[in-house]
Amino acid sequence: MVDDAASPVPGRPRAAVVRDFAASELFERTFREGMELVEEVAAYLDGDGRRESKLLSRATALAYASESMALTTRLMQMASWLLVQRAVREGDMTAEAACAPRYRLSPPKPREEPSHPELPIALIEHVVRTERLYERALHLDRRMYVDAEAEAPVNPVLSQMDRLAAAFRG
Repeated sequence: MVDDAASPVPGRPRAAVVRDFAASELFERTFREGMELVEEVAAYLDGDGRRESKLLSRATALAYASESMALTTRLMQMASWLLVQRAVREGDMTAEAACAPRYRLSPPKPREEPSHPELPIALIEHVVRTERLYERALHLDRRMYVDAEAEAPVNPVLSQMDRLAAAFRG
């Protein structure tokens, strides 16, 4: 079944789309997958990855450090985005506040092949998995925040009703 929780509906306020996504099974699956990946990568970098990196040549070790920093940065950006969505779900943040540009995901920089051909395969696999999940989160971000803004004309009555509903919720 396709979950359209992040699909904007013309005339529907962006905050409503955000609230629906935060309450959806799609969000739950994405959140769980993202947090599991963060834990898995952290365990790898602190354990097997650390041991593997000590066996690398100087040039490969430098590439490893660069790749692992980029990987960690990407994961933290995605985890932060997921935590904002969870805050909306749990009522710790309004959907309107989550619409602020500072919470948007940035498009990834164009990437070529890994920076060194002798990098450990486990690191490359984590990089690929993180990139795929980040791309999915970026797609959801654009559908909820950017596309919804462009597609949905502002209806002042609905906007006021949403604000009133949010005020009485808590």
